[in-house]
Amino acid sequence: MTAWWIALAALGALAATLAVSLLWRSRAGDGFAALGRRRRARATIQRLSNDTSVDAASGAVRSVQRADLQIEADALEQIWTPLQLERLARTYWRFLTRVTLGLIRVRYSERGRAVVLLAEPLRLLTFAPPEYEMDDARGLVRWRIARGLLVARRGHDGAGYLQIEVARDPAEQGERRRLHVEVAVVNFYPSIASRLSLWLYNATQSRIHVMITYGFLRSLQRLDLAQSRVGRLRQPAGAVQ
Repeated sequence: MTAWWIALAALGALAATLAVSLLWRSRAGDGFAALGRRRRARATIQRLSNDTSVDAASGAVRSVQRADLQIEADALEQIWTPLQLERLARTYWRFLTRVTLGLIRVRYSERGRAVVLLAEPLRLLTFAPPEYEMDDARGLVRWRIARGLLVARRGHDGAGYLQIEVARDPAEQGERRRLHVEVAVVNFYPSIASRLSLWLYNATQSRIHVMITYGFLRSLQRLDLAQSRVGRLRQPAGAVQ
């Protein structure tokens, strides 16, 4: 059995693992929303939505999940820094590993990131190093898709990426402020769709991605951002805040 077929079979196992993980959290009174409340969430989630489409001509997938978070004004000010944006990026990868009960792991290197199934060489997706942008109203981190078992070899134009974007209105007043969060996969060419069928991709990989991203967005209510593994945007000691 080739590595690709192993990865395909693993998607079924991943779906089952994800279902067990969500069911266990729910029955333990530790579902995503309950967990946020129990840990005294400093934010509440609103307008959670999904917009996934496939370009009929090229087969490119665009999948965007969005949410608004109502956050205490002082908390929003505290997290609106380049370092916290980097920590938000790390939080996404941490959540991915946790919600799949360790089945999916992230490997870091100077050349980028690799999402692996348990261990090498089963690289499901690989990415170039992250790109960061931030100003007073908007921040984003983008990982450009390189290759991987889940990426089609043909039809890939090299423009695909995964991106997390946050936006706020600097002029907004009040004790609570709105933080808009989007997680987007753009110009992604799934190997499952090209090798087998688009229907199978929609029923497996696409659905799993949406479920995980919804869980990630809900988890942000706790504002529990992971420490960065790389610390690229960390200020040097003694720097003025």
